[in-house]
This record gives sequence, structure tokens and C-alpha cells, in this order.
Amino acid sequence: MLIDKAKIYVKAGSGGNGCTSFFRDRTVSRGKPTGGAGGAGGNIIFKVDKNVHTLLDFQYNRHFKATRGTHGGSNNKTGKEGQDLYIKVPQGTIIKDIVTGAILRDLTVPSEEVIVVRGGEGGKGNSKHRESTPGKKGEERELLLELKIIADVGIIGFPNAGKSTFISRVSGAKSKIADYPFTTKAPVLGMVKMPDGDLALCDMPGLIEGAHKGRGLGDEFLRHIERTKILMHIVDISEVGNRRADTDYNAIQKELELYGKNVIEKPQVLVCNKMDLPQAEEKLKIFREKVNKKIFPISAATGFGTKEVLMEVWRLYKNESESKT
Repeated sequence: MLIDKAKIYVKAGSGGNGCTSFFRDRTVSRGKPTGGAGGAGGNIIFKVDKNVHTLLDFQYNRHFKATRGTHGGSNNKTGKEGQDLYIKVPQGTIIKDIVTGAILRDLTVPSEEVIVVRGGEGGKGNSKHRESTPGKKGEERELLLELKIIADVGIIGFPNAGKSTFISRVSGAKSKIADYPFTTKAPVLGMVKMPDGDLALCDMPGLIEGAHKGRGLGDEFLRHIERTKILMHIVDISEVGNRRADTDYNAIQKELELYGKNVIEKPQVLVCNKMDLPQAEEKLKIFREKVNKKIFPISAATGFGTKEVLMEVWRLYKNESESKT
């Protein structure tokens, strides 16, 4: 199960107190001050980890606290600093401050890290000041973590268009397949080996009219499309159950437009699936007349046409990557 939102509380370590002490020996009862400073508290650091794919762990552990610094000692001994606490998150995690709503960091780079709360400074010992001072408290925050999957290609379309069958056919991804709507409850990632690289595909849960407002599985999954470079729009050309391919196609395009954030402007590959069914050829002719786009007919069930589609997607992906460099 993909968990892509989590609320957590983080608190950095407080600084240790400064020490009050004075040099003493047989001849000196109260000599110069020798109190050491307290150690600084530990920070809390978020770090991208390639082996973490969801925010599932944060459903069971919502409170994180770094260790505090130890207190200063006599003879100018400085307290030990608190240990930093590293929190591993998936690539594509957005960290938001719940109170202010501010985005603290959008973690999109492998191994990227950011300090979200800083440990308190250690107090000063009386060897440096007339009086020792207490350590400062560590910062604390309530955070909202939101995951937007990073994939090269987002596969979109109405429920039962054949998206899960396609990604299972061309990659090693395991996506539940059945003949009822909303079989796929969460985005599924699959990797495809291409002639000179790898292509990451993401099977998005089926969209419906009103998805941009949250209807059906809604904008909970539309936001994952923002990260993709290419969109593959799969249409069920069989038109089983009184559906019309052109109506479905236009409805999804409208949802992308209404959702905004420039997702409608991403390069798209239009795919007509289920060409293995008897009525498909006739339906495809009608669809071509109504949609003035380049169309790739395929059968995800048999594998027909899937190689040609992948090569077109790969070509567009490389063009997009080169244009951004």
C-alpha cells in the first residue's frame, strides 16, 4: 500500500547547561572560575534514501526527538553535543510546516538532506562569563510530509482501460488486475530496460470526471502526475459497457486542464488498447476521425504494439531530457 501523506512532530535536542565551578586546592579556597560550556543539542535531519518508497513508517511512529547536549563540567570540561537524528524519506517528499503552511524543502535529489529543526546552543560556563547560563531549547515543529512520486512516464486513463495490464506486460511491476473499476488503489512503479537506459513508468489509479475536485480517487493521485516528464494516455477502444473512446479521452484531457499546474502541457502518447477484441478495428477508425492525434494501437493482453509505444515514449523522454540540459 502506498502511503503518501503523514503528519509528524519533531523536536531537536536542547543544549546542556553551562557549569559553575572554581579552582580549589590546599592554598586556594575559591580561585578563578573553571566552569565548562554545555554541549549543543542534536539536529533533526531529513535525508532521501533510495530504499524508502512510501511514508508508511510514519503511520506508526509520529514523534521524533534528537538527544540533548550534556552539561558542562568543572575544570573547563565542555559537555558532549547531542547526536543528530536522521530521518529517511523517499525521493519526492515535500516537507511542510503545519502551523505556517510554508514548504520547508522539496526533496527531489537522491541523497539530498536538510536540517528541519536545529538543536539548542549549549549554555556558557562561568569560565567565560561572570555567571554560567542554561542551554537553549531545541526547535520543534509539526510537519506534514507529502510524497509526489518521481517517474519518467505517468500512465493515465479511465478505470479498466488496461493500464495495469500494460505495466505488468512491459515491466516487472505487479499491479492488481480485474474487470471492475478502481482495481488499482495506489500508483504502481515499474522499470523498463530500454536500448540505452532505463525508463520508470507509473501506473496511476483510474481517473474519472471530477477527479480534479477529489471525486473518485481524485486529486490524491493527480498530484503524482506533476513529477512525470511524459504522459501515456491509454484509451479502451473496445467501448464495452456503452462507453465511447472519444468521450473518455476528452474527459481525461479536461481533468488535466482543470487540475492546472501545467500537467496538460506535458508531452503525451495516445494509446488505444484492447485491439485484440473483434470490434476494435471499426472503433479505432471512428476514433481516428474524431481525435486528430497520432495514435498507437496496442493489445496489452497479447503484447501487440507495446514495443512501438515504448520506443515512442523513449524518444520523447530523451528529447525532454536534452531540452532541459
